[in-house]
Amino acid sequence: MSDRETAEDADEVAAADLDEKTATGEAPEDVPVWDDEYVERVSGRLMHNFDLEKGRTVAGESFTLYGRMDIESRKQLFHAALNYANHGSTEHLFVARRDSVGVADLEADVEWAHDLADEWIDADEEHFSTDFTVALVVPAIPAAVREFVEGFKDRTLIRYGYYGHYEVNLVVVAPEREEVVTSRATDLDRAFDLWAESEAESSGLLSRLF
Repeated sequence: MSDRETAEDADEVAAADLDEKTATGEAPEDVPVWDDEYVERVSGRLMHNFDLEKGRTVAGESFTLYGRMDIESRKQLFHAALNYANHGSTEHLFVARRDSVGVADLEADVEWAHDLADEWIDADEEHFSTDFTVALVVPAIPAAVREFVEGFKDRTLIRYGYYGHYEVNLVVVAPEREEVVTSRATDLDRAFDLWAESEAESSGLLSRLF
């Protein structure tokens, strides 16, 4: 069985377990509980892949949910101790509720994420990728915002790619209107789109690694 098939099987098992636990209201003891019903349900989809925090302030910005996922990829020879080409990938997710959003707000969030990348990334040979995803929960998604997010893709090579890269992603969701839009490099719409069935894999972090 290939590594990809093994990863896909593991994803299916995790997804089935997540659906069961979410439906029964079960969650690990270290997962916070949100007063915001929508964010609480989103956390139920994230909790098995992300370490979640409630009410975190980062670089002057406040978020109702912060999530972090770390993935280590390695190759090995005949024994697990004889490994090489170790690479680390990390995804940071920042979720905030806002009364409204415009293109200028998203551009400011992108610049904020770039500044954060300078502070948070330990750039070395073992760093493969880091994703910074800003997700905004709003009453409605203006047409200009939808167009901006749908066309947005922002990848930065570190030392010409020798130290990997990082990406900035955007998610804007209006749950009351059952609308969500994401930038092209993330598959997190599956976590926020609570009103639709999960769709096929897109080009986000998990599918890129496996």
